Amino acid sequence: MKRLLSIELQKIWKNKASRILTLTYFILLTFIALIASIKFDLGIFKFHLAEMGIFNFPFIWHFNTYIAAILKLFLAIVIVSMMANEYSYGTLKQNLIDGMSKREFIQSKFLTVILFATVSTLFIFIMSLLLGLSFSSYTEFSIVFSNLEYLLAYFLKLVGFFSFCLFLGILVKRSAFALGFLLVWNIIEGIIKGILTFKIFPNSKIAASIMQFFPLESISNLIVEPFSRLSVVKNLGTQIGLDNIKDYGVHYSSVGIVLCWTVIFIFLSYRLLKNRDL
Repeated sequence: MKRLLSIELQKIWKNKASRILTLTYFILLTFIALIASIKFDLGIFKFHLAEMGIFNFPFIWHFNTYIAAILKLFLAIVIVSMMANEYSYGTLKQNLIDGMSKREFIQSKFLTVILFATVSTLFIFIMSLLLGLSFSSYTEFSIVFSNLEYLLAYFLKLVGFFSFCLFLGILVKRSAFALGFLLVWNIIEGIIKGILTFKIFPNSKIAASIMQFFPLESISNLIVEPFSRLSVVKNLGTQIGLDNIKDYGVHYSSVGIVLCWTVIFIFLSYRLLKNRDL
């Protein structure tokens, strides 16, 4: 296992584009901390984002994981390119000639996915802990370490999404086409969601119940938007007569669906590679 992972990391690090994208991803994650310094002063309209409670425990776990997940596309490009380069540079054939089985090859790619997701999750955990201890109004142990399920959801969100990207990389063989397919699939899910929500099942929860089983929608459902949880947004909603009844929790059903899709993507990746004439 260590040998397989070492081989993949060497390939990524020796590729300049992959190295730059990976470093850029983690650098951008640190920019979340800069939100604390943003202040708006427009005459009578003044506010400091850090004072709005976005770095309060336990809300910070929800906020930071949601924002960080938006940046996952940078590592997705690395994952897709990682697979596309195997075909472009002929390293896939060379690995198989050197004695690596196709099962080990897919295993090495999935281990890389797990490593990226693990390091990203640890990074967000440490950064959120430091920001929370610096700005949070609540520092009691029980409050600080509550809602950590958002970190698990973030980890699974990355694993599921990267597994999908890995499958597309094997299916299409070209990184640009694979990313294009990912965009098209996202649009297709959006169109289906719109038709179900506004045409077939208007004013009903049936559309959401169906869409939760689609891959990208299920991954998205792991961490819903956190902004309407802020007190300033809630107060504004109350003033205009809108009650917020949104469910922000991380649910076992969402976790189970994403885990199923992850297994499906890895299995299909292996079957596709196994049956393909290289």
